[in-house]
Amino acid sequence: MTVTIRPAAAGDEAALAPVAAATFPLACPPHTTEEAKAAFIASVLSEERFAEYLADEGRRLLIAEDGDGAAIGYTMVVLGEPGDDDVRASLRIRPTAELSKCYVLPGHHGEGVAGRLMAESLRVAEQAGADGIWLGVNQENGRAQRFYGKNGFERVGVKRFLVGDRYEDDFVMERAL
Repeated sequence: MTVTIRPAAAGDEAALAPVAAATFPLACPPHTTEEAKAAFIASVLSEERFAEYLADEGRRLLIAEDGDGAAIGYTMVVLGEPGDDDVRASLRIRPTAELSKCYVLPGHHGEGVAGRLMAESLRVAEQAGADGIWLGVNQENGRAQRFYGKNGFERVGVKRFLVGDRYEDDFVMERAL
């Protein structure tokens, strides 16, 4: 299958939000309630929020599209120093960027789409001047941890991540660019 990876632009929010809504719940631990997932999607992954992300100079979004031009995955790289104290204390490499989102629709897992999105995200962060890149991943999401490990990320700390009204425990992972 032909897959295109390109920078997302204004107008792509209508394609990104449904992919985010379909994929975010897959990264949540089993105890996350449907209400908490829905609240997070509504407040952080809505079409309106993606329009804001796309307009933000400090963010770079990439979209993966199938041969028909349908969105099947995306990443978001956030440039600059993290706002979270636990993350700042954990990181070893500066300047840094965050791989904030990295998702592919389940029907396209195992096709190499995530690897291509990752490679392009690393390139984008490096071109923006980052020497390192970090991410947070739920401590119960072994599949994602293995993927990030294969892509050179190492655990360097822990942080908390709010979903609904409950804080989840994440590992902070980092790699040099």
